[in-house]
Amino acid sequence: MALKFFHTPKSKQFNYKPRYYDERKEELENRINQIKKEMGKEDLSDSEKPYTSNIKGQIRRSGKRTKVSKDKSNLRLILIIVILFALIYFFFLR
Repeated sequence: MALKFFHTPKSKQFNYKPRYYDERKEELENRINQIKKEMGKEDLSDSEKPYTSNIKGQIRRSGKRTKVSKDKSNLRLILIIVILFALIYFFFLR
């Protein structure tokens, strides 16, 4: 068994196997979509619709959730304190 002080491990291989790609089908779909847009028949399915960001709405909803969670956490804290005082009273003062 030989000691290897300055041994560096081999780099990992990247084995990418592409899926089948039909260039003619892609071009045909692009032409059909372009003609539909020119004719005014933009009936795009959900997967073809352009992505629109809704960050403002998400921030508003997260703010509402934090207010509700703060109220619940305050109630939980008060409940824990009451239970602790009740336990202390029953064990030490009785």
